[in-house]
Amino acid sequence: MQILTNNKKANIMLLSAVGLIVIGMLSSFVNRMFIAPPVDPNIDSSITKNTHEEVIQVNVLNACGKKGLAAKAKEFLRSRGFDVVEIGNFEQPMPKSVIIDRLGDINSAKKVAYALGIQDTLIQKQVDSTLYLRSTIVIGDDFAILKPFK
Repeated sequence: MQILTNNKKANIMLLSAVGLIVIGMLSSFVNRMFIAPPVDPNIDSSITKNTHEEVIQVNVLNACGKKGLAAKAKEFLRSRGFDVVEIGNFEQPMPKSVIIDRLGDINSAKKVAYALGIQDTLIQKQVDSTLYLRSTIVIGDDFAILKPFK
């Protein structure tokens, strides 16, 4: 009689563990698809493109002085389909991370901001078509709140 009770307890514990795993996977799916869906790194079809340009091209600049942040952001963005053409350092320290729109393409800048977890209010427009990229990412002192560094 006691053996059956122990087996029932083991079965209940096993079913509970499986149930928790299923709930965790389901919540992860809902989060990924509806709450924070992946960003599309492709340039909108309504936007004028340079020749052969299909995905959003960016450069990443470190403005907080901590080594390796630009490289980590580069890998994060490349794994999501963005074309990171350059990394480097920004000329001055920045308290907040910003996206600089280089071609007047706010939709691409918003996609980059969303991918990194930067608010749209931190997008600046500084058109410079000689850079051959859509956006510049400047990583500031608030880097710890950005998606690549969590």
